[in-house]
Amino acid sequence: MRTMDRRHFGLGLMAGLGLGTLAPGRARATARWTPRRPIEFVIMAARGDGADRLARKIIAIIEKHRLSDQPIVPVNKDGRSGGEALDYLADKAGDPHVVMATLNSLFTTPLRNASVRADVTTLTPIASMAVENFVLWVNAETDIMTLDDYLAAARQAGPENWRMGGTGLGQEDSLVTDILVQATGVRHSYLRFEDSGAAAKSLIDKQVDATVSNPAEQMDYYAVDKTRPLATFSPLRLGAMPEVPTFRELGHDLVYLSQRSVVAPGDLPDGARGFYEKLFWKVHTSAEWRIYTDGEALYRHWLIGRMLSDYLHAELATHRAILKARGELG
Repeated sequence: MRTMDRRHFGLGLMAGLGLGTLAPGRARATARWTPRRPIEFVIMAARGDGADRLARKIIAIIEKHRLSDQPIVPVNKDGRSGGEALDYLADKAGDPHVVMATLNSLFTTPLRNASVRADVTTLTPIASMAVENFVLWVNAETDIMTLDDYLAAARQAGPENWRMGGTGLGQEDSLVTDILVQATGVRHSYLRFEDSGAAAKSLIDKQVDATVSNPAEQMDYYAVDKTRPLATFSPLRLGAMPEVPTFRELGHDLVYLSQRSVVAPGDLPDGARGFYEKLFWKVHTSAEWRIYTDGEALYRHWLIGRMLSDYLHAELATHRAILKARGELG
C-alpha cells in the first residue's frame, strides 16, 4: 500500500497487482451445495446508485444464462450509510441464502460507528467483481473546459458560493471531494442529496456547480452532452472517455478507486462459498459483463479466497488512515 502523503487512496493491493482482470486459478473445490430458496442480493446503496446498477446487472446476467436454479432478489438497504445492510448481514450469520454487493462504506461506516455489528473482519468474502473510478464533473453549459478553469472559477466564487453536490458526508464522493480540496486548497459549500441519482441530477438542474462521482452515475447525461468530465481520479485514462485526462496528468497525484465486491454473512458453509465463487466467476467471464464494465468505465477485477481477504483488509487499513487524516478517528 502506498503512503498517505502521495495521496493514493482506495488502492489496497491494486497498487501492486496492476489494473484490469486478474486471472484466477480454478475455483476452490468444496462440498457440493445448492440454494434451496431464493437468494437475497443485499445492496448497501439506494436504487439507481452505481452499486445498485452493478448489482442489478449481475442479477440480469445470472437470469439470462440461467446460472442459478433459484431466483436472485435485489434488496436495497442504504440506511445509515450502509450500516443498515451491515447489521442485516450480522443478523443473517450462517445463512447461505444471502449475499451483498459492496462499496467503500463497507470500510468507513463500521469505522465511524462502533454500533454497526458487521465489518470486513466478520463477513465472508466471496468475490471481487470490479473497481470503480471517480470523475470531477461540471454542467456542459458552463465555460469551464479544463481543471484550471474549474479551480479559477471556484476561487473566484469563494467557498460560500461554489456548490459541490454529493451524497452523505463521509461517503465515497464526499471523501474524494475532500481529497481534491486537500490537494488544491480550493474549498466549496457541500450540498448533500439523498442518493447519487439526485446528486447527479442536481448538476443538470444547476443546483450545484460540480460533483465528484462514479462515471456510471453521470453516463446518461454525459452521452447527451449535458455534463462535462474534467479529470479522472483513475491511474490511467478511462476507455469510456479517453479524451479526459487523469489528475496525475494534470500535476495532482490523486487516485481513488472503489471496490465492487460480493460478500456474505459470517459463518457461511464452505460449500456455499464455493457455489458463489463459481456463480460469480461465470458472470465475470461473460460477454455481458465485459460490455457493461467497459461502458460504465469500470476496471474488471477478480479475486477470491485469501487474496480477496487480504485485499479487503488492505482497503480497511487505507480507509482507516483516510479517516484519521480527516480527524474523524483517534
